[in-house]
Amino acid sequence: MKDLESIDIKKVKDLIEQTRLAELRELFSDWPVPDIAEFILKLEKPDRVIVFRLLPRQVSSQVFAYLEKEDRNALLKELTDDETRNLLKNLRPDDRTNLFEELPGQVTQRLLNFLSPEDLEKARLLLGYPEESVGRLMTPDYVAVRPKWTVGGCLQHIRKIKAKDSETLNMIYVTDTDWRLLDSLELNKFVLSDPETLVEELMDYSFVSLSAFDDREEAVHTMSKYDLFALPVVDSEGVLLGVVTFDDVMDVAEEEATEDFHKGAAVTPLKASYAETGIWALYGKRIGWLLGLVMVALVSMQIIASYEQMLASAIALTFFMPLLNGSGGNAGAQSATLMVRALATGDVKVDQGLRMLIKETGVALFLGVTMGAAATVLGFWRAGIEIGAIVGLSMAATIIVADLIGFALPFFLTRLGFDPAVASNPLITSITDSASLLIYFQISAFMMAFFSG
Repeated sequence: MKDLESIDIKKVKDLIEQTRLAELRELFSDWPVPDIAEFILKLEKPDRVIVFRLLPRQVSSQVFAYLEKEDRNALLKELTDDETRNLLKNLRPDDRTNLFEELPGQVTQRLLNFLSPEDLEKARLLLGYPEESVGRLMTPDYVAVRPKWTVGGCLQHIRKIKAKDSETLNMIYVTDTDWRLLDSLELNKFVLSDPETLVEELMDYSFVSLSAFDDREEAVHTMSKYDLFALPVVDSEGVLLGVVTFDDVMDVAEEEATEDFHKGAAVTPLKASYAETGIWALYGKRIGWLLGLVMVALVSMQIIASYEQMLASAIALTFFMPLLNGSGGNAGAQSATLMVRALATGDVKVDQGLRMLIKETGVALFLGVTMGAAATVLGFWRAGIEIGAIVGLSMAATIIVADLIGFALPFFLTRLGFDPAVASNPLITSITDSASLLIYFQISAFMMAFFSG
């Protein structure tokens, strides 16, 4: 693995200026593709284009697939029509689809004209599926054999069709004459079997597949659940359409995790990376949430105004409002984060809500009692036994209610068909602030009447 920090960019610039292109090509000949992609981004744009043009076609297409949207678009503008045509030809079908998705419609249409009839058919097929579906993610390049073929014949078939260009050779798919998927077999079964063995003798008709119209998150969950590195994709009649591979699923998992992080912080998910997103776009992704949370906070303000006289008569009550609000918000955010992640990974199903509620109620009770005891001591030390009792009871009730709100909101949103990640920490905090204030003032009014009576 190359140490990118130790590479002399000046040497590359000197080779370019002296037109010693053969040496420059040789310099990158044994580099891993990710390292090349990372290094050329350190070069100035003219030098970047020269180095990219010197790379072998197969390598340059893989490097291109590693680049971010903005860098890909900038590079495309510098390439000639022939260079663009060769680049698109050597891109994997799923990488081509990803590129076309991110470009303006007119640019995509121009690039489609560079494709061969065969590649054009594949591109239009993949682009015809809904966004964020498995159909957009799959590659139509795979290896399929028939049940009546011999193992030796299958291996000859694999060599004949140059299956080295297939995205994965680890799995061999068995289909009938109508291309319906019958089985999914590991390559080692063919390598270790007698050449005269029929494929049907190796089959157990046990395989896992996806629909082309499934959400791409389903590919992540299925691949994780069954510990697979490739999944066949079929249509409604079981016809094999393509394959989703581990590297594609890893990209999806990263994107989905990033989206959940954004939503969890009350930010509309970014379509591009932060570095590529402009100031106004970032502003637009955040301001709506902030204004909405202000409206939620108005509830808290109104609750405080309703108990203005009581606060004036017992000013010590105001000292503990930040403590209760902060503790309630933290407890609710903890519970919501655990539930959002559990629902997202499939660890918890929506129909398990009642069982999970019983479990979380027990946790909330233990947390409430512990925090209530701590708050009682603090209240007694700061303002006496009356305030200590009020603060302790309020803290216990606030923690229990906030915890259950944080637990229930993701389930409620999922039931309504929304992403549970919308139950962001700022939203939970704003809701629990209002709840904790209402609990605090209600308990305060009751306890003060009790002690005065």
